[in-house]
Amino acid sequence: MNNNRRSFFFNVDWVTVLIYLALCTIGWFNIHAAVFDDTHPELIDLETQYGKQFIFIISAVILGGVILLLDSRFFISIAPVFYVVTVLLLMVVLVVGRNVGGNQAWIPLGSFKLQPSEFAKFSTCLLLARYLSGINIRITELKSFFISAGIIALPMLLIMLQPDTGSTLVFCSLIFVLYREGLSPYFLIIAGLAIVLFICSLLFNQLYVVGILVALTVAAIFLFRLKRETVVGLLGGLVLAIGFIFSVNFIYKNVLQSHQKSRIDELLGISSDIKGVGYNVNQSKIAIGSGKLWGKGYLNGTQTKYSFVPEQSTDFIFCTVGEEWGFAGSVVVIGLFMFLLLRIIMMAERQRSPFSRVYGYGVASIIFFHVVINIGMTIGVVPVIGIPLPFISYGGSSLWSFTILLFILIKLDSNRLGHVL
Repeated sequence: MNNNRRSFFFNVDWVTVLIYLALCTIGWFNIHAAVFDDTHPELIDLETQYGKQFIFIISAVILGGVILLLDSRFFISIAPVFYVVTVLLLMVVLVVGRNVGGNQAWIPLGSFKLQPSEFAKFSTCLLLARYLSGINIRITELKSFFISAGIIALPMLLIMLQPDTGSTLVFCSLIFVLYREGLSPYFLIIAGLAIVLFICSLLFNQLYVVGILVALTVAAIFLFRLKRETVVGLLGGLVLAIGFIFSVNFIYKNVLQSHQKSRIDELLGISSDIKGVGYNVNQSKIAIGSGKLWGKGYLNGTQTKYSFVPEQSTDFIFCTVGEEWGFAGSVVVIGLFMFLLLRIIMMAERQRSPFSRVYGYGVASIIFFHVVINIGMTIGVVPVIGIPLPFISYGGSSLWSFTILLFILIKLDSNRLGHVL
């Protein structure tokens, strides 16, 4: 018993736990500032969002403690069960879910709303880690690649039906896990080029974009004297790129929703509507900019206090940080996230088991995507897709799912010197 207790206290990465607690605390105070109510000034008032968030944080810490007390082998054995349960919940939400903000993504449970898409993140990471850590599984083989892609794609498809584009795109970040496990870097290059071509096809005439691609391809063939096999591959890629360019118009008009198209147009400068679709981002930038170097001080943010910024306690919580704590406070928050991500990658790399390593990179990929996209959309450099800032945005489902995601890794890391999963 004493050995187990000693192992629990000395093997756990308490630095990562402290970063987690710091981010949760920062989130709680900033939620209090964002939706402060003079009639309910206390931080722990269950009639307010900040009072409820306190309960969410306490329950999340307890949940994290329970995870640390479990056997590490429990997670690899239960991975398929978690995955099946979350997939079933994603199906159930399409039938009985409550529509909030145009997304049927929440299952009402009394006064609480459960968002299954949040929990699908850690369950997908667990099953992906279990599969890729199997004997003779190589991501470079087509069968292994398609099974891995299917594990990721199934929850993506169900979430897209809600439709919740933001949560759907989060799963795309797991391509970094596949890359770490041996997937060709050409997949990342192709994905990057697809994004560039999509943007260029919206900004410029499609025939103009095709002409530039053809000219670059011909120049590469003659200047670098490429071999026949390389030329054939390059021409095949050119044909696919041209097909993609001419499909952009169809995708843009028939796949994306009207508010998504409007946000992309606003971001790319195709249109400008700061009183309409661009209102949120414009007000967010005003709030962050008004904070200057040191900020206006706690509870002194005028943009947030008077509700100029919509969704200021959830998707746009970072603008509260920028306004009340200024550039200095924003750097601290971003620095904590960077430190956390570095710790997670360090933990992933020092694992003895493939399961723990793959899962660790899944955790890093999802948190990295959330942080970059959430902060990016508050300062107007990426489209608004509505995803929370981990551990800081208001919401029980989000906080619990990120806590489970992180603490499973901390538990796996604490046993890295023991049995190999």
